[in-house]
Amino acid sequence: MKTVLACDLGGTSFRAALIDEAGDTRAERMIPGPVSQDRNGVSEIDPEAWWDNLHAAAAALAQAEPELFATVQGIAICGVTRTQVFLDAAGKSLRPAMTWKDTRSEAVAARLKQELPAGHPELANVNAFHPLARLAWLREHEEASFRALACVLEPKDYLNFRLTGQRASDPVSIARLLAAAAPVEGLDLLSAVGASPGILPPLREPCDRVGAVTAGLPAPFDKLAGIPVFCCSNDTWTAVVGLGALRAGYAYNISGTTEVLGALSEKPEQAEGLMTVDWRGLHQLGGPSQNGADTVSWLLSLLGRSGEDSVGKSMDELLAAPRHPQPILFLPYLQGERVPYWDPNLRGAFIGLGRQHGPTDLAWAVLEGVAFLNRIVLGRAEAATGRRVTEIRFGGGAAANAIWRQVKADISGRPVVTGAAREPGALGAAIVAWTGLGRFASLAEAQEQLVDVAARHEPDPARAAFYDKLLTLYRQSEAALAPISHALVALSRET
Repeated sequence: MKTVLACDLGGTSFRAALIDEAGDTRAERMIPGPVSQDRNGVSEIDPEAWWDNLHAAAAALAQAEPELFATVQGIAICGVTRTQVFLDAAGKSLRPAMTWKDTRSEAVAARLKQELPAGHPELANVNAFHPLARLAWLREHEEASFRALACVLEPKDYLNFRLTGQRASDPVSIARLLAAAAPVEGLDLLSAVGASPGILPPLREPCDRVGAVTAGLPAPFDKLAGIPVFCCSNDTWTAVVGLGALRAGYAYNISGTTEVLGALSEKPEQAEGLMTVDWRGLHQLGGPSQNGADTVSWLLSLLGRSGEDSVGKSMDELLAAPRHPQPILFLPYLQGERVPYWDPNLRGAFIGLGRQHGPTDLAWAVLEGVAFLNRIVLGRAEAATGRRVTEIRFGGGAAANAIWRQVKADISGRPVVTGAAREPGALGAAIVAWTGLGRFASLAEAQEQLVDVAARHEPDPARAAFYDKLLTLYRQSEAALAPISHALVALSRET
């Protein structure tokens, strides 16, 4: 038997699996954390903590399955994006990584839009979550680190660097940084903020080798010396591969700590608030939200029902109880929002609460609120492409909940399909590794061979009609409450 070591660096945990040539997971381990240090718009993680997680997960696999671990032929790691690791010329981390939740560069982003020449197309995408705004913030607030900056990596690229000593990234993961570095009429945005385009790492395709595991690393990596490490990509792209959704006319929805939704098209269409990214032959139109299964975890904690399985038993128990006929609405913006609003100052709300409502009504509203946002993103994507998607491939932790799958089908009006792999990110990373090793001629062939469908949910016409009406009220609530959210945030800053 031969296996690959496939890893998924998530927002709240690190997963590693040994996956064979048939796509079957032979062994896996999950390491919780690391926990980001969050305060007043700041969200940071020490990159060394990710390396510790990779080491701990690999060591656990090697200890539990030594013979299986010895069959590893290659390594592929996917991971969270919109997170920057800042390295000096010696490859040392200059400061903690700024995570996807960090909004401290909001004011800098607004100023850049006013000060920089308007002719560069990427300027329209600059916001608090954009790497350009974070580089400008670093220049203004931590000048010593900015001056020592030699390379910017994504978290998975940092782990590849630690394994191989080679700095590299893929065009999907650093698309926004690449766009900022592209010269337009002699202007590139990186130079405009005082950064050198040389901080970009060398580019590799996801299935390309970054290098080989170097000798001298601590056990169990010493047993993998010389094994190739593949560049892979961010967690969304990789999970879409693991769902078999990397094909035109499909949409994907990855629901973990936060959600990501997008449609796949042959052409690079544009839509307000959505990201258009070249996915190496196809173009995705959509992007990451700031909320997802974490919203469910928040509700369960609020109700005193918190546990490890946030969309499992506890949620099923709530949803099984009778629901009041009058629905309530939930705006899921507990941490602001990225796609499609890019507004860190949006806040959540329950609307229509009555004395008769209880925990069950709140649970339904939370599931529906996240799904309504999915539909808004999907609607914008379909309008831009002029094509109705044939199905939505749904993966991630929340995809285990059959009720949520049906809610998403009813609200989107599209079939929702889940794959058999419990961890599509890990399977996608394995597909990358096996394709890179030559087991498959292409990612398309690998998807066909290794991805199996587990469940399919068709929209229910009666419920879909009900949700169409509720969506209108949801949109009205968004518009009415956004100014109040901004005022509350401003008031908190004053006090």
